[in-house]
Amino acid sequence: MATEGLHENETLASLKTEAESLKGKLEEERAKLHDVELHQVAERVEALGQFVMKTRRTLKGHGNKVLCMDWCKDKRRIVSSSQDGKVIVWDSFTTNKEHAVTMPCTWVMACAYAPSGCAIACGGLDNKCSVYPLTFDKNENMAAKKKSVAMHTNYLSACSFTNSDMQILTASGDGTCALWDVESGQLLQSFHGHGADVLCLDLAPSETGNTFVSGGCDKKAMVWDMRSGQCIQSFETHDSDINSVRYYPSGDAFASGSDDATCRLYDLRADREVAIYSKESIIFGASSVDFSLSGRLLFAGYNDYTINVWDVLKGSRVSILFGHENRVSTLRVSPDGTAFCSGSWDHTLRVSTGITWLGCLLVCLLVFKKEVGGKGYYRKIDSRRD
Repeated sequence: MATEGLHENETLASLKTEAESLKGKLEEERAKLHDVELHQVAERVEALGQFVMKTRRTLKGHGNKVLCMDWCKDKRRIVSSSQDGKVIVWDSFTTNKEHAVTMPCTWVMACAYAPSGCAIACGGLDNKCSVYPLTFDKNENMAAKKKSVAMHTNYLSACSFTNSDMQILTASGDGTCALWDVESGQLLQSFHGHGADVLCLDLAPSETGNTFVSGGCDKKAMVWDMRSGQCIQSFETHDSDINSVRYYPSGDAFASGSDDATCRLYDLRADREVAIYSKESIIFGASSVDFSLSGRLLFAGYNDYTINVWDVLKGSRVSILFGHENRVSTLRVSPDGTAFCSGSWDHTLRVSTGITWLGCLLVCLLVFKKEVGGKGYYRKIDSRRD
């Protein structure tokens, strides 16, 4: 049956050889346009210098590994899911739990906040994506209002609302992604192309964007057109599973994090990888990545319990955050860019902010002023300086 469409003197082996030859020619054409490296262009850009990150809030309440989290558009609330089968909505300012849902299965691997902030979506080993409406009545039984929207033939690995509450994108261990209508549960579009489990996806940041990127166990990152269901770009430079993908704020590039211990930046306009973020001392996989609001910084959570911050242009590491007691499984920057939240297998989430060295110096001076010299000491210093 597989050979019915073949012409005379054609075999599957010859077609595979021809396909590999065409791939080689495409790589040659790409190489002709690759005249300069990103870090060489960035040499004229001023270096960021080191800065310190500080944990401001620790959210405790899950009884097992935190697997996924997402920010609400109000820049305050967070939804998280865990291996304990719980989905919790947090107030990141007060660390209070506002809502909690017990799922029918453990390993709730995906969760997402609706753009309006009035609903959350989640799923995992139940192969479903379920949507729960949120109300101001914290005593209301949320499970009674659950709506099963998506159904895959294997575990749900990621989900994300589009630019409205009416549609949701899902990724699954069955090797596919899908676009669903939330109200009817109807499948609007399916995306086939990955050769193994799809582990992550991210929607293009433009409000009118009709593309998203996905990554999986086949080491591929693929860009899809949601209208046609076709893969429009594909990148295969990682040496292991791709655990996380995230669009650059402008939508012209995206970053990926992989079990090969590297993060990589792909420029969609150049149709190629333009940067690799790695160090010889980093030997553990990157589980989650996200950009700062400006796009200058790339935050990456690793399986060695750390969060590394990379200068996107220079390719150098500018900071490292310790604190989690197990692997960092998820990381997201807040919508306003003032903080980021990380979730870990140590059962906690941590909300952190960055401080520049100037900020650290000012803090140190204030502490020194308070604990050592008092105001009189500073007056003496000022008088000597004069």
